[in-house]
Amino acid sequence: MTETQKVVFKRKMTGVVVSDKSTQTIVVKIDRKTMHSKYHKFVTRSNKFHAHDEKEQAKIGDVVTIIESRPRSALKRWELLTINK
Repeated sequence: MTETQKVVFKRKMTGVVVSDKSTQTIVVKIDRKTMHSKYHKFVTRSNKFHAHDEKEQAKIGDVVTIIESRPRSALKRWELLTINK
């Protein structure tokens, strides 16, 4: 590898499709468990990410893997990698 090349690690996340109404866009809900700072119990936190689905393959309820990509619009920074049925 030369000095001008740099290694880019893209983040991957797995979640459930909650919306596929937009053209070439899916909304993926990612759940994670974190410990509450005061009560020391596990609490489920979730985030929603807009992802690019060029072939419009993913449907509501599918478990999908998304990967970081270049910004495609104001909200889309992710793209569909695989559908884990």
